[in-house]
Amino acid sequence: MGEIEHWAHELEALHARIAPRFERAEPRRRTLAYLRGLLSHTERKNGWQLAEEAGERTPDGMQRLLNASRWDADAVRDDLVAYVREHLADPAAILVIDETGFLKKGTKSAGVKRQYRGTAGKRENCQIGVFVTYSSLVPAQTQVLVDRELYLPEEWASDIARRREAGVPEEVAFATKPELARRMLERLRAAGLPAAWVTGDTVYGGSGPLRAWLEEQLQPYVLAIAANDGVALPDGPDGSETSMHVLARPVRLGLRAPRHTRRRWVRASAAHPSPP
Repeated sequence: MGEIEHWAHELEALHARIAPRFERAEPRRRTLAYLRGLLSHTERKNGWQLAEEAGERTPDGMQRLLNASRWDADAVRDDLVAYVREHLADPAAILVIDETGFLKKGTKSAGVKRQYRGTAGKRENCQIGVFVTYSSLVPAQTQVLVDRELYLPEEWASDIARRREAGVPEEVAFATKPELARRMLERLRAAGLPAAWVTGDTVYGGSGPLRAWLEEQLQPYVLAIAANDGVALPDGPDGSETSMHVLARPVRLGLRAPRHTRRRWVRASAAHPSPP
């Protein structure tokens, strides 16, 4: 019982932290009910189910909270990152970059178009969001979404009328998915959230500018690259670079390989990264 009361108190403290980001008292109060619903055993977390969990007769209030309430989403994001830094910060944590698609039936939602959706493995009419997850072992294995950016395709970025109709701010310009990822990583570094590694799939590993920026920050990373892609590696006493595809002698990964393994890849532990 004491543990339940402790969790309830912590949730109220968290709510008090983000409540000032909402302009009106009614959505501030409903936000706490919404958070309780998300943490409840309610099977489906839709407007009807969350309203029922909160003791409300209709979903109007919950839907209004999500669709019409005025609140500072970026400030809430910053509150979340500060909370994670205070309670879940782990020097061995991993920042995971990934994207996901949100299916749409129409053409009015910001950024919607027929584009590749990884979870479906095909092109569909959807929006694409790029996310960063903080994977920590403090106090136990934990994953927290700490930032997000909506991908705005080029045809959307250049269509003033369509942007205005969808409510896209004027200052939002086209940015590639790796550029959005870097933007989020810069914010997390500025917020002082520690991480040992950054990981991502080929969308991000294929970006030379993103890899170069991570190296400039002395940030170790493990990013996938496509099978037909290459990575320039330092090779030779003069420090010249050679593509991995035509690398003539063994890649030592900073280690001196035993003679009998000179023509093989060398396995190295990723548990304790060291600056490049």
